[in-house]
Amino acid sequence: MTSHTHNSHPQITARLKRAHGHLAKVITMLEAEAPCADIAQQLFAVEKAITNAKRVLIHDHVDHCLSGEADQTAIEDFKTITKYL
Repeated sequence: MTSHTHNSHPQITARLKRAHGHLAKVITMLEAEAPCADIAQQLFAVEKAITNAKRVLIHDHVDHCLSGEADQTAIEDFKTITKYL
């Protein structure tokens, strides 16, 4: 198997660890019967962290794995549309 490690992977790992921490907090809050609005806020943070990690991963893949296969304008267009993933 070929290594697919990129410079962004430590940043992505950090984002996912933050999401993991937020998710653990959500579970604790649910068990402690915290207010729904507070739980929803933490769930939003989890969702945002995962979405951002996914976006960074996809952009990094486009930059490093597809850059030789398409022109720069096409790459930028693709990266722009990935915000809707």
